[in-house]
Amino acid sequence: MKEEFITLLKSTNREGIENLLNFLERSDFYTAPASTRFHGNYEGGLLEHSMKVYEIFKEKIANSGLTTPEETVKIAALLHDICKTNYYKTDYRNAKNARGEWEKVPYYTVEDTIPYGHGEKSVMMLTEYIKLTNEEKYAIRWHMGFTEPKELYTTIGEAYKKYPIALLLHEADLEATYFYNI
Repeated sequence: MKEEFITLLKSTNREGIENLLNFLERSDFYTAPASTRFHGNYEGGLLEHSMKVYEIFKEKIANSGLTTPEETVKIAALLHDICKTNYYKTDYRNAKNARGEWEKVPYYTVEDTIPYGHGEKSVMMLTEYIKLTNEEKYAIRWHMGFTEPKELYTTIGEAYKKYPIALLLHEADLEATYFYNI
């Protein structure tokens, strides 16, 4: 899966993509979970989630009639959650095993060293390496949709009108999360 992810991003031929891939290689992106307790909360969950979002998003774009460049589809879907890189840490707690004995078991916790939000943090991190189109910025920034604070609902709606792929990315993210638990 990692090789396919890398191949897809390299195929965008985006200037700076090699530097971004080098950053990802030095990070925990390929082994990180997608969340602490919910979807993809296991080693490699973030990579698997990103690939599933890409698969769903690509299909949604194809069925929408939108003319969206393939490189935009790849970048927005595969990198929408880059903000979760170096974000989760493993800690231990006591829990009873199948025999009823207490033992230390690992679990994921959050250590947010760059508290900059979610979608906006992904955009910020990506622009350190590659130039994003406005469509990509909006799609990545607003991929969390109406899980954002209600004070932002009007802004989100306007963003979705201006850049419909942002809504499709949000839907793809939801489907990967709730239909596939990835």
